[in-house]
Amino acid sequence: MLTALILAIHLGVSFGLIVLILLHSGRGGGLSDMFGGSVGSAASGSTVVERNLDRITVAVAVIFAFTTVILALRLQ
Repeated sequence: MLTALILAIHLGVSFGLIVLILLHSGRGGGLSDMFGGSVGSAASGSTVVERNLDRITVAVAVIFAFTTVILALRLQ
């Protein structure tokens, strides 16, 4: 039962991580431009939106790593 719950959390976090990574802007902008970023902001540094997106992505990545380790230990 607990393994199924951790697996469900892991799957949700993995899809969330995919979405968050796709929201990051690349060299010429990206999907994050739709949510408040601008093309000129790449030269002037990261905006508040980009910094918050970075923080959220790191937090979700840590949760993903944690659930990966938990699942590896439980499925031995």
